[in-house]
Amino acid sequence: MQRRFFLAASAATLAAPTVFAQGGGKPTPLKFTLDFRINGQTAPFFLAHSKGYYRDEGLDVAIDTGAGSVASITRIASGVYQMGLGDISSLVEFNAQNPGTPMVQAVYQYYNRAPFVIIGRKDRGVTADFRSLAGKKVAAAAVESTRRAWPMVARKQGMRSDAFQWQTTDFSARDNVMVRGDVDAATYFHDSAISLFARMKPEELSVLRYADAGVNLYGNAILASSNLIAQNPRVVAAFLRATNRAITETFANPAPSIAAMRQREPILDEKMELERWGVTAQYVGAADTRGHGLGDIHKLTLEQQVDEVADVFGLKVKPSSDAIFNTSMLPSRNERMIPTKA
Repeated sequence: MQRRFFLAASAATLAAPTVFAQGGGKPTPLKFTLDFRINGQTAPFFLAHSKGYYRDEGLDVAIDTGAGSVASITRIASGVYQMGLGDISSLVEFNAQNPGTPMVQAVYQYYNRAPFVIIGRKDRGVTADFRSLAGKKVAAAAVESTRRAWPMVARKQGMRSDAFQWQTTDFSARDNVMVRGDVDAATYFHDSAISLFARMKPEELSVLRYADAGVNLYGNAILASSNLIAQNPRVVAAFLRATNRAITETFANPAPSIAAMRQREPILDEKMELERWGVTAQYVGAADTRGHGLGDIHKLTLEQQVDEVADVFGLKVKPSSDAIFNTSMLPSRNERMIPTKA
């Protein structure tokens, strides 16, 4: 089945460069869900929208806020959204729990490395060593990818997965419980912690990166429903071309993307969101992208991630990497290279 998707997508991607719905020049509607709220992490999507890149590709894209990188997968699988931004490890689990022809596939790797971190207060004894978390109280949302990936870090560090106490905290309250000292540490996407850094001095905090613990994970990717991939892969390819164009432009100069994002959310602080994108860019443009370009993956790395997720999550079925990721609709490698700044 995956081979059929690949052949259909490849043939269509090489066809017309733009996609329009039946009836002449009417653009094709497409609903896209973010993983979370609007901020600098996803500013390139708003640049593509405001500059008409989606429209130029024959698409009428609606971008909605999300309820977490796990929830995006179920939104797409339900058919309410055709595409979105969601966590690769959670997609592995979802496909394992729904065996057979995949309902959702990744089509463009946004975070080339997952920006998972635990940030701790130094005055509570949290250092750069993950072992310093032992016996501490760590805030996290009930269902979030950083929390769920913790057992992978624990294994790498030779720690018990229950080495500390989780305190379930809503995303919106996480900064508050850290500032008040209700907890000793909290899970974050690294770029999401910019709001915390605005309230606590960086020198008061220890940032423990999962990647530094040897946990080599792909993070949130652009996902598409398998129905859309099978029935109209040109729509997926068109969306990726427009989005990739905006991402590369954001690497060259993030200011227009932040301005486009603030058209949607004027209350956001420009300086803070530029700082946020600066962190995001480290993970979107991680070292691998210098070889294969933005959006692509190393198949072996994904296979290792599937193995680890299946083991840690206790999955009875292990999806193939081809069922998880479909690279056939990516723009060309040359289009996906991060531009060199002058």
